[in-house]
Amino acid sequence: MPAHDPALTPSPPRPPPAPCWGSPLGAADAAPLPYAAQPAYGPLTFTQPVAIVTPPGETNRIFVVEKTGRIAVIPNLAQPSRAEFLDITGPVGDTSSERGLLALAFHPDFARNRQFYVWYTSTHDGRSEDTLARFTATAGKPDAADPATEQVLISQLDEASNHNGGQVLFGPDGYLYVSVGDEGRANDSFQNSQRIDKDFFSGIHRLDVDLKPGNLAPNPHPSVHAGTYSVPRDNPFVGATTFNGAPVGPANLRTEFWAVGLRNPWRMTFDSATGQLWCADIGQNLIEEIDVIVRGGNYGWNYREASIAGPRADAPAAATFLDPIWEYPRSAGNSITGGFVYHGTHYPDLNGQYIFADYASGRVWALRPDGNKKVSADRVRQIAQVPSVTSFGLDPRTGEILLASLTQGLLRLAPAGR
Repeated sequence: MPAHDPALTPSPPRPPPAPCWGSPLGAADAAPLPYAAQPAYGPLTFTQPVAIVTPPGETNRIFVVEKTGRIAVIPNLAQPSRAEFLDITGPVGDTSSERGLLALAFHPDFARNRQFYVWYTSTHDGRSEDTLARFTATAGKPDAADPATEQVLISQLDEASNHNGGQVLFGPDGYLYVSVGDEGRANDSFQNSQRIDKDFFSGIHRLDVDLKPGNLAPNPHPSVHAGTYSVPRDNPFVGATTFNGAPVGPANLRTEFWAVGLRNPWRMTFDSATGQLWCADIGQNLIEEIDVIVRGGNYGWNYREASIAGPRADAPAAATFLDPIWEYPRSAGNSITGGFVYHGTHYPDLNGQYIFADYASGRVWALRPDGNKKVSADRVRQIAQVPSVTSFGLDPRTGEILLASLTQGLLRLAPAGR
């Protein structure tokens, strides 16, 4: 989850970046903010919520992921009440630091096949794993799922408690996208960030969970549960023989990678209007960043932190890194929470803008995209102040923006003073 652990060993200090990209602070922070957060559903309470999800095509239910290992459901938004959809607190185990149940995605054909996917850490007897699993909602009981239906797709040994990434979502192409952090600690201690022939850390993966004809079996790996998914044949590293100019062995390729070089990608989203994949990547000591993810993109970690030099100085001459579309210094916050591009009528002044937050500072911003270009500071404004934001969602019944706060529960964005 988005957090900065001060107990972790920091990297050696580096000169501060030149303020060439401006600052999201200043006048916007000094002026009255246009929005505030208020409880979303009266007395309903949620414990450490980290995601808010609605199944495809539905307009009267939302599901709330709790870090502790439960998924709650509000079955009828017109008369809000809380029910328990799934409890996997047992398999999740330890939820300290950034561990826990982190994400949920419903299959595009959920109404028919009742399948959904979760990303969680499983910690028992000192061993921790990052787990991607599929469950099935109970037939005839749409507000309940049986933990016994779990089918694990990937279970990867993870030697640190932080940087677990943790977004799962289906793209417009029907494939499942999974974001994973660099395994944790500081400075990419496990040297995962610039590898496509090792494990599944430090990037975004694209999987075919429907095993469509013509797609490929994944290469063998201890983390992979064979037969549970395939690799889209147009994934960018299928058939690769080199990476960053160095040879790679075809049998060791993790062809699941869609993009690489991310430190702790916490929350990503597809823009429903353009299909662009937006991702917020948590920085280390200096900068937080927002990236527009492209097929095969390398976002630089740990040779770079956002667009400046990172802790590792020996970047290969053949490597090509992509700049973030927006970045901000640690003076503005130190743990970015990605949101989504808002398209709706409930907030006319926010239409077409990317809404995001910083978990540590509590600032909530709206960013006005400028095509595929890096945006200028005048296109980003603070719109609210909300503590400990872990995720965003939409109320499908009203169109209101929802915020999950680890400390405040489920909130809705409302004009200030209302």
